[in-house]
Amino acid sequence: MAGQARISDVSCDDTARLTRTLQQVIGAERHGMGLRDPDTLLEVWVTRQTGDWVLVQSYANGTSCIVAMGADWQNETPDPA
Repeated sequence: MAGQARISDVSCDDTARLTRTLQQVIGAERHGMGLRDPDTLLEVWVTRQTGDWVLVQSYANGTSCIVAMGADWQNETPDPA
């Protein structure tokens, strides 16, 4: 059953399906994103309750891949200048 899949079992998938997995299965929220090149987007997803994070690389062809994951995500706010 897809809802029982562990995030560590996922490497690449359809972008929409991977997004649903991140949101619904592990409760992650996208914290940031940026273009790597015109056809590639990098996204950081974080699970607020645990601090687990996932780095996702999404391609223009509709495929996304988990390229890194870890624990203890820390949000930093810049010091006022």
